[in-house]
Amino acid sequence: MGARGGAFDGLMIAAGLLTRLPLGAPSAADGAIAAAGWAFPLVGAGIGTLAAIAFVIAESLGLSALPAALLTVAAGIALTGALHEDGLADTADGLGGGRSRADKLAIMRDSRHGTFGILALVLSVALRAAALAQIGDPLHAGLALIAAHAAARGTLPPIMRLFSPARADGLAATAGRPSLPVAMAAAAIGVMIALTMLGPWAGAVALILTAGATALAALLAWQQIGGYTGDILGCCQQLGEIIMLLAAAAT
Repeated sequence: MGARGGAFDGLMIAAGLLTRLPLGAPSAADGAIAAAGWAFPLVGAGIGTLAAIAFVIAESLGLSALPAALLTVAAGIALTGALHEDGLADTADGLGGGRSRADKLAIMRDSRHGTFGILALVLSVALRAAALAQIGDPLHAGLALIAAHAAARGTLPPIMRLFSPARADGLAATAGRPSLPVAMAAAAIGVMIALTMLGPWAGAVALILTAGATALAALLAWQQIGGYTGDILGCCQQLGEIIMLLAAAAT
């Protein structure tokens, strides 16, 4: 009973953090978010499923693949409140525009977006929509969406485990550091969902590319600002989602 309740609480904390569904705010207790990290890919799979439904509805209304794909990406953004997109834009502005570590962190904390951030957002939406449009078939696009949203979020707890927060305050610091079992569980769940949705060959290729890209992004952040922030995690999620969808479209 206690273990079941703990797992449900972890799932609700993850969903409250990663979506805008009316589930209540995530627990403010230090380490609660990190402890719930194992559920990140499960929440991602749920987001991907709802986005896939949006794709099916759009195509059933007679829209061609590209408009349906754009509406599908928009549905995913609405579900998450553009949480990860905001992180991508802030990271692009900070790492691309700041000269010193302090400058980069200050830019990333600024709610306004500059040229680098806007371009990153445009490319993110365009690449995801283009990949879905190329896949075309609602079933295969839906499977790719579930795989991409789950696997991309499954990379976040391992990054939080391997690296340290770049600031002493902020979400990254208060979220805590996931335990090794939590980080491994998140990665394993993301991998299993992706392999199930895309198949062993296409799934493995997509996962390898995603792991490489997110690892490089985390290493770049460590080199430039000394660790990760919530924005860096959002950027890593976006990179993972984009690459998973592109790989699914290519294979």
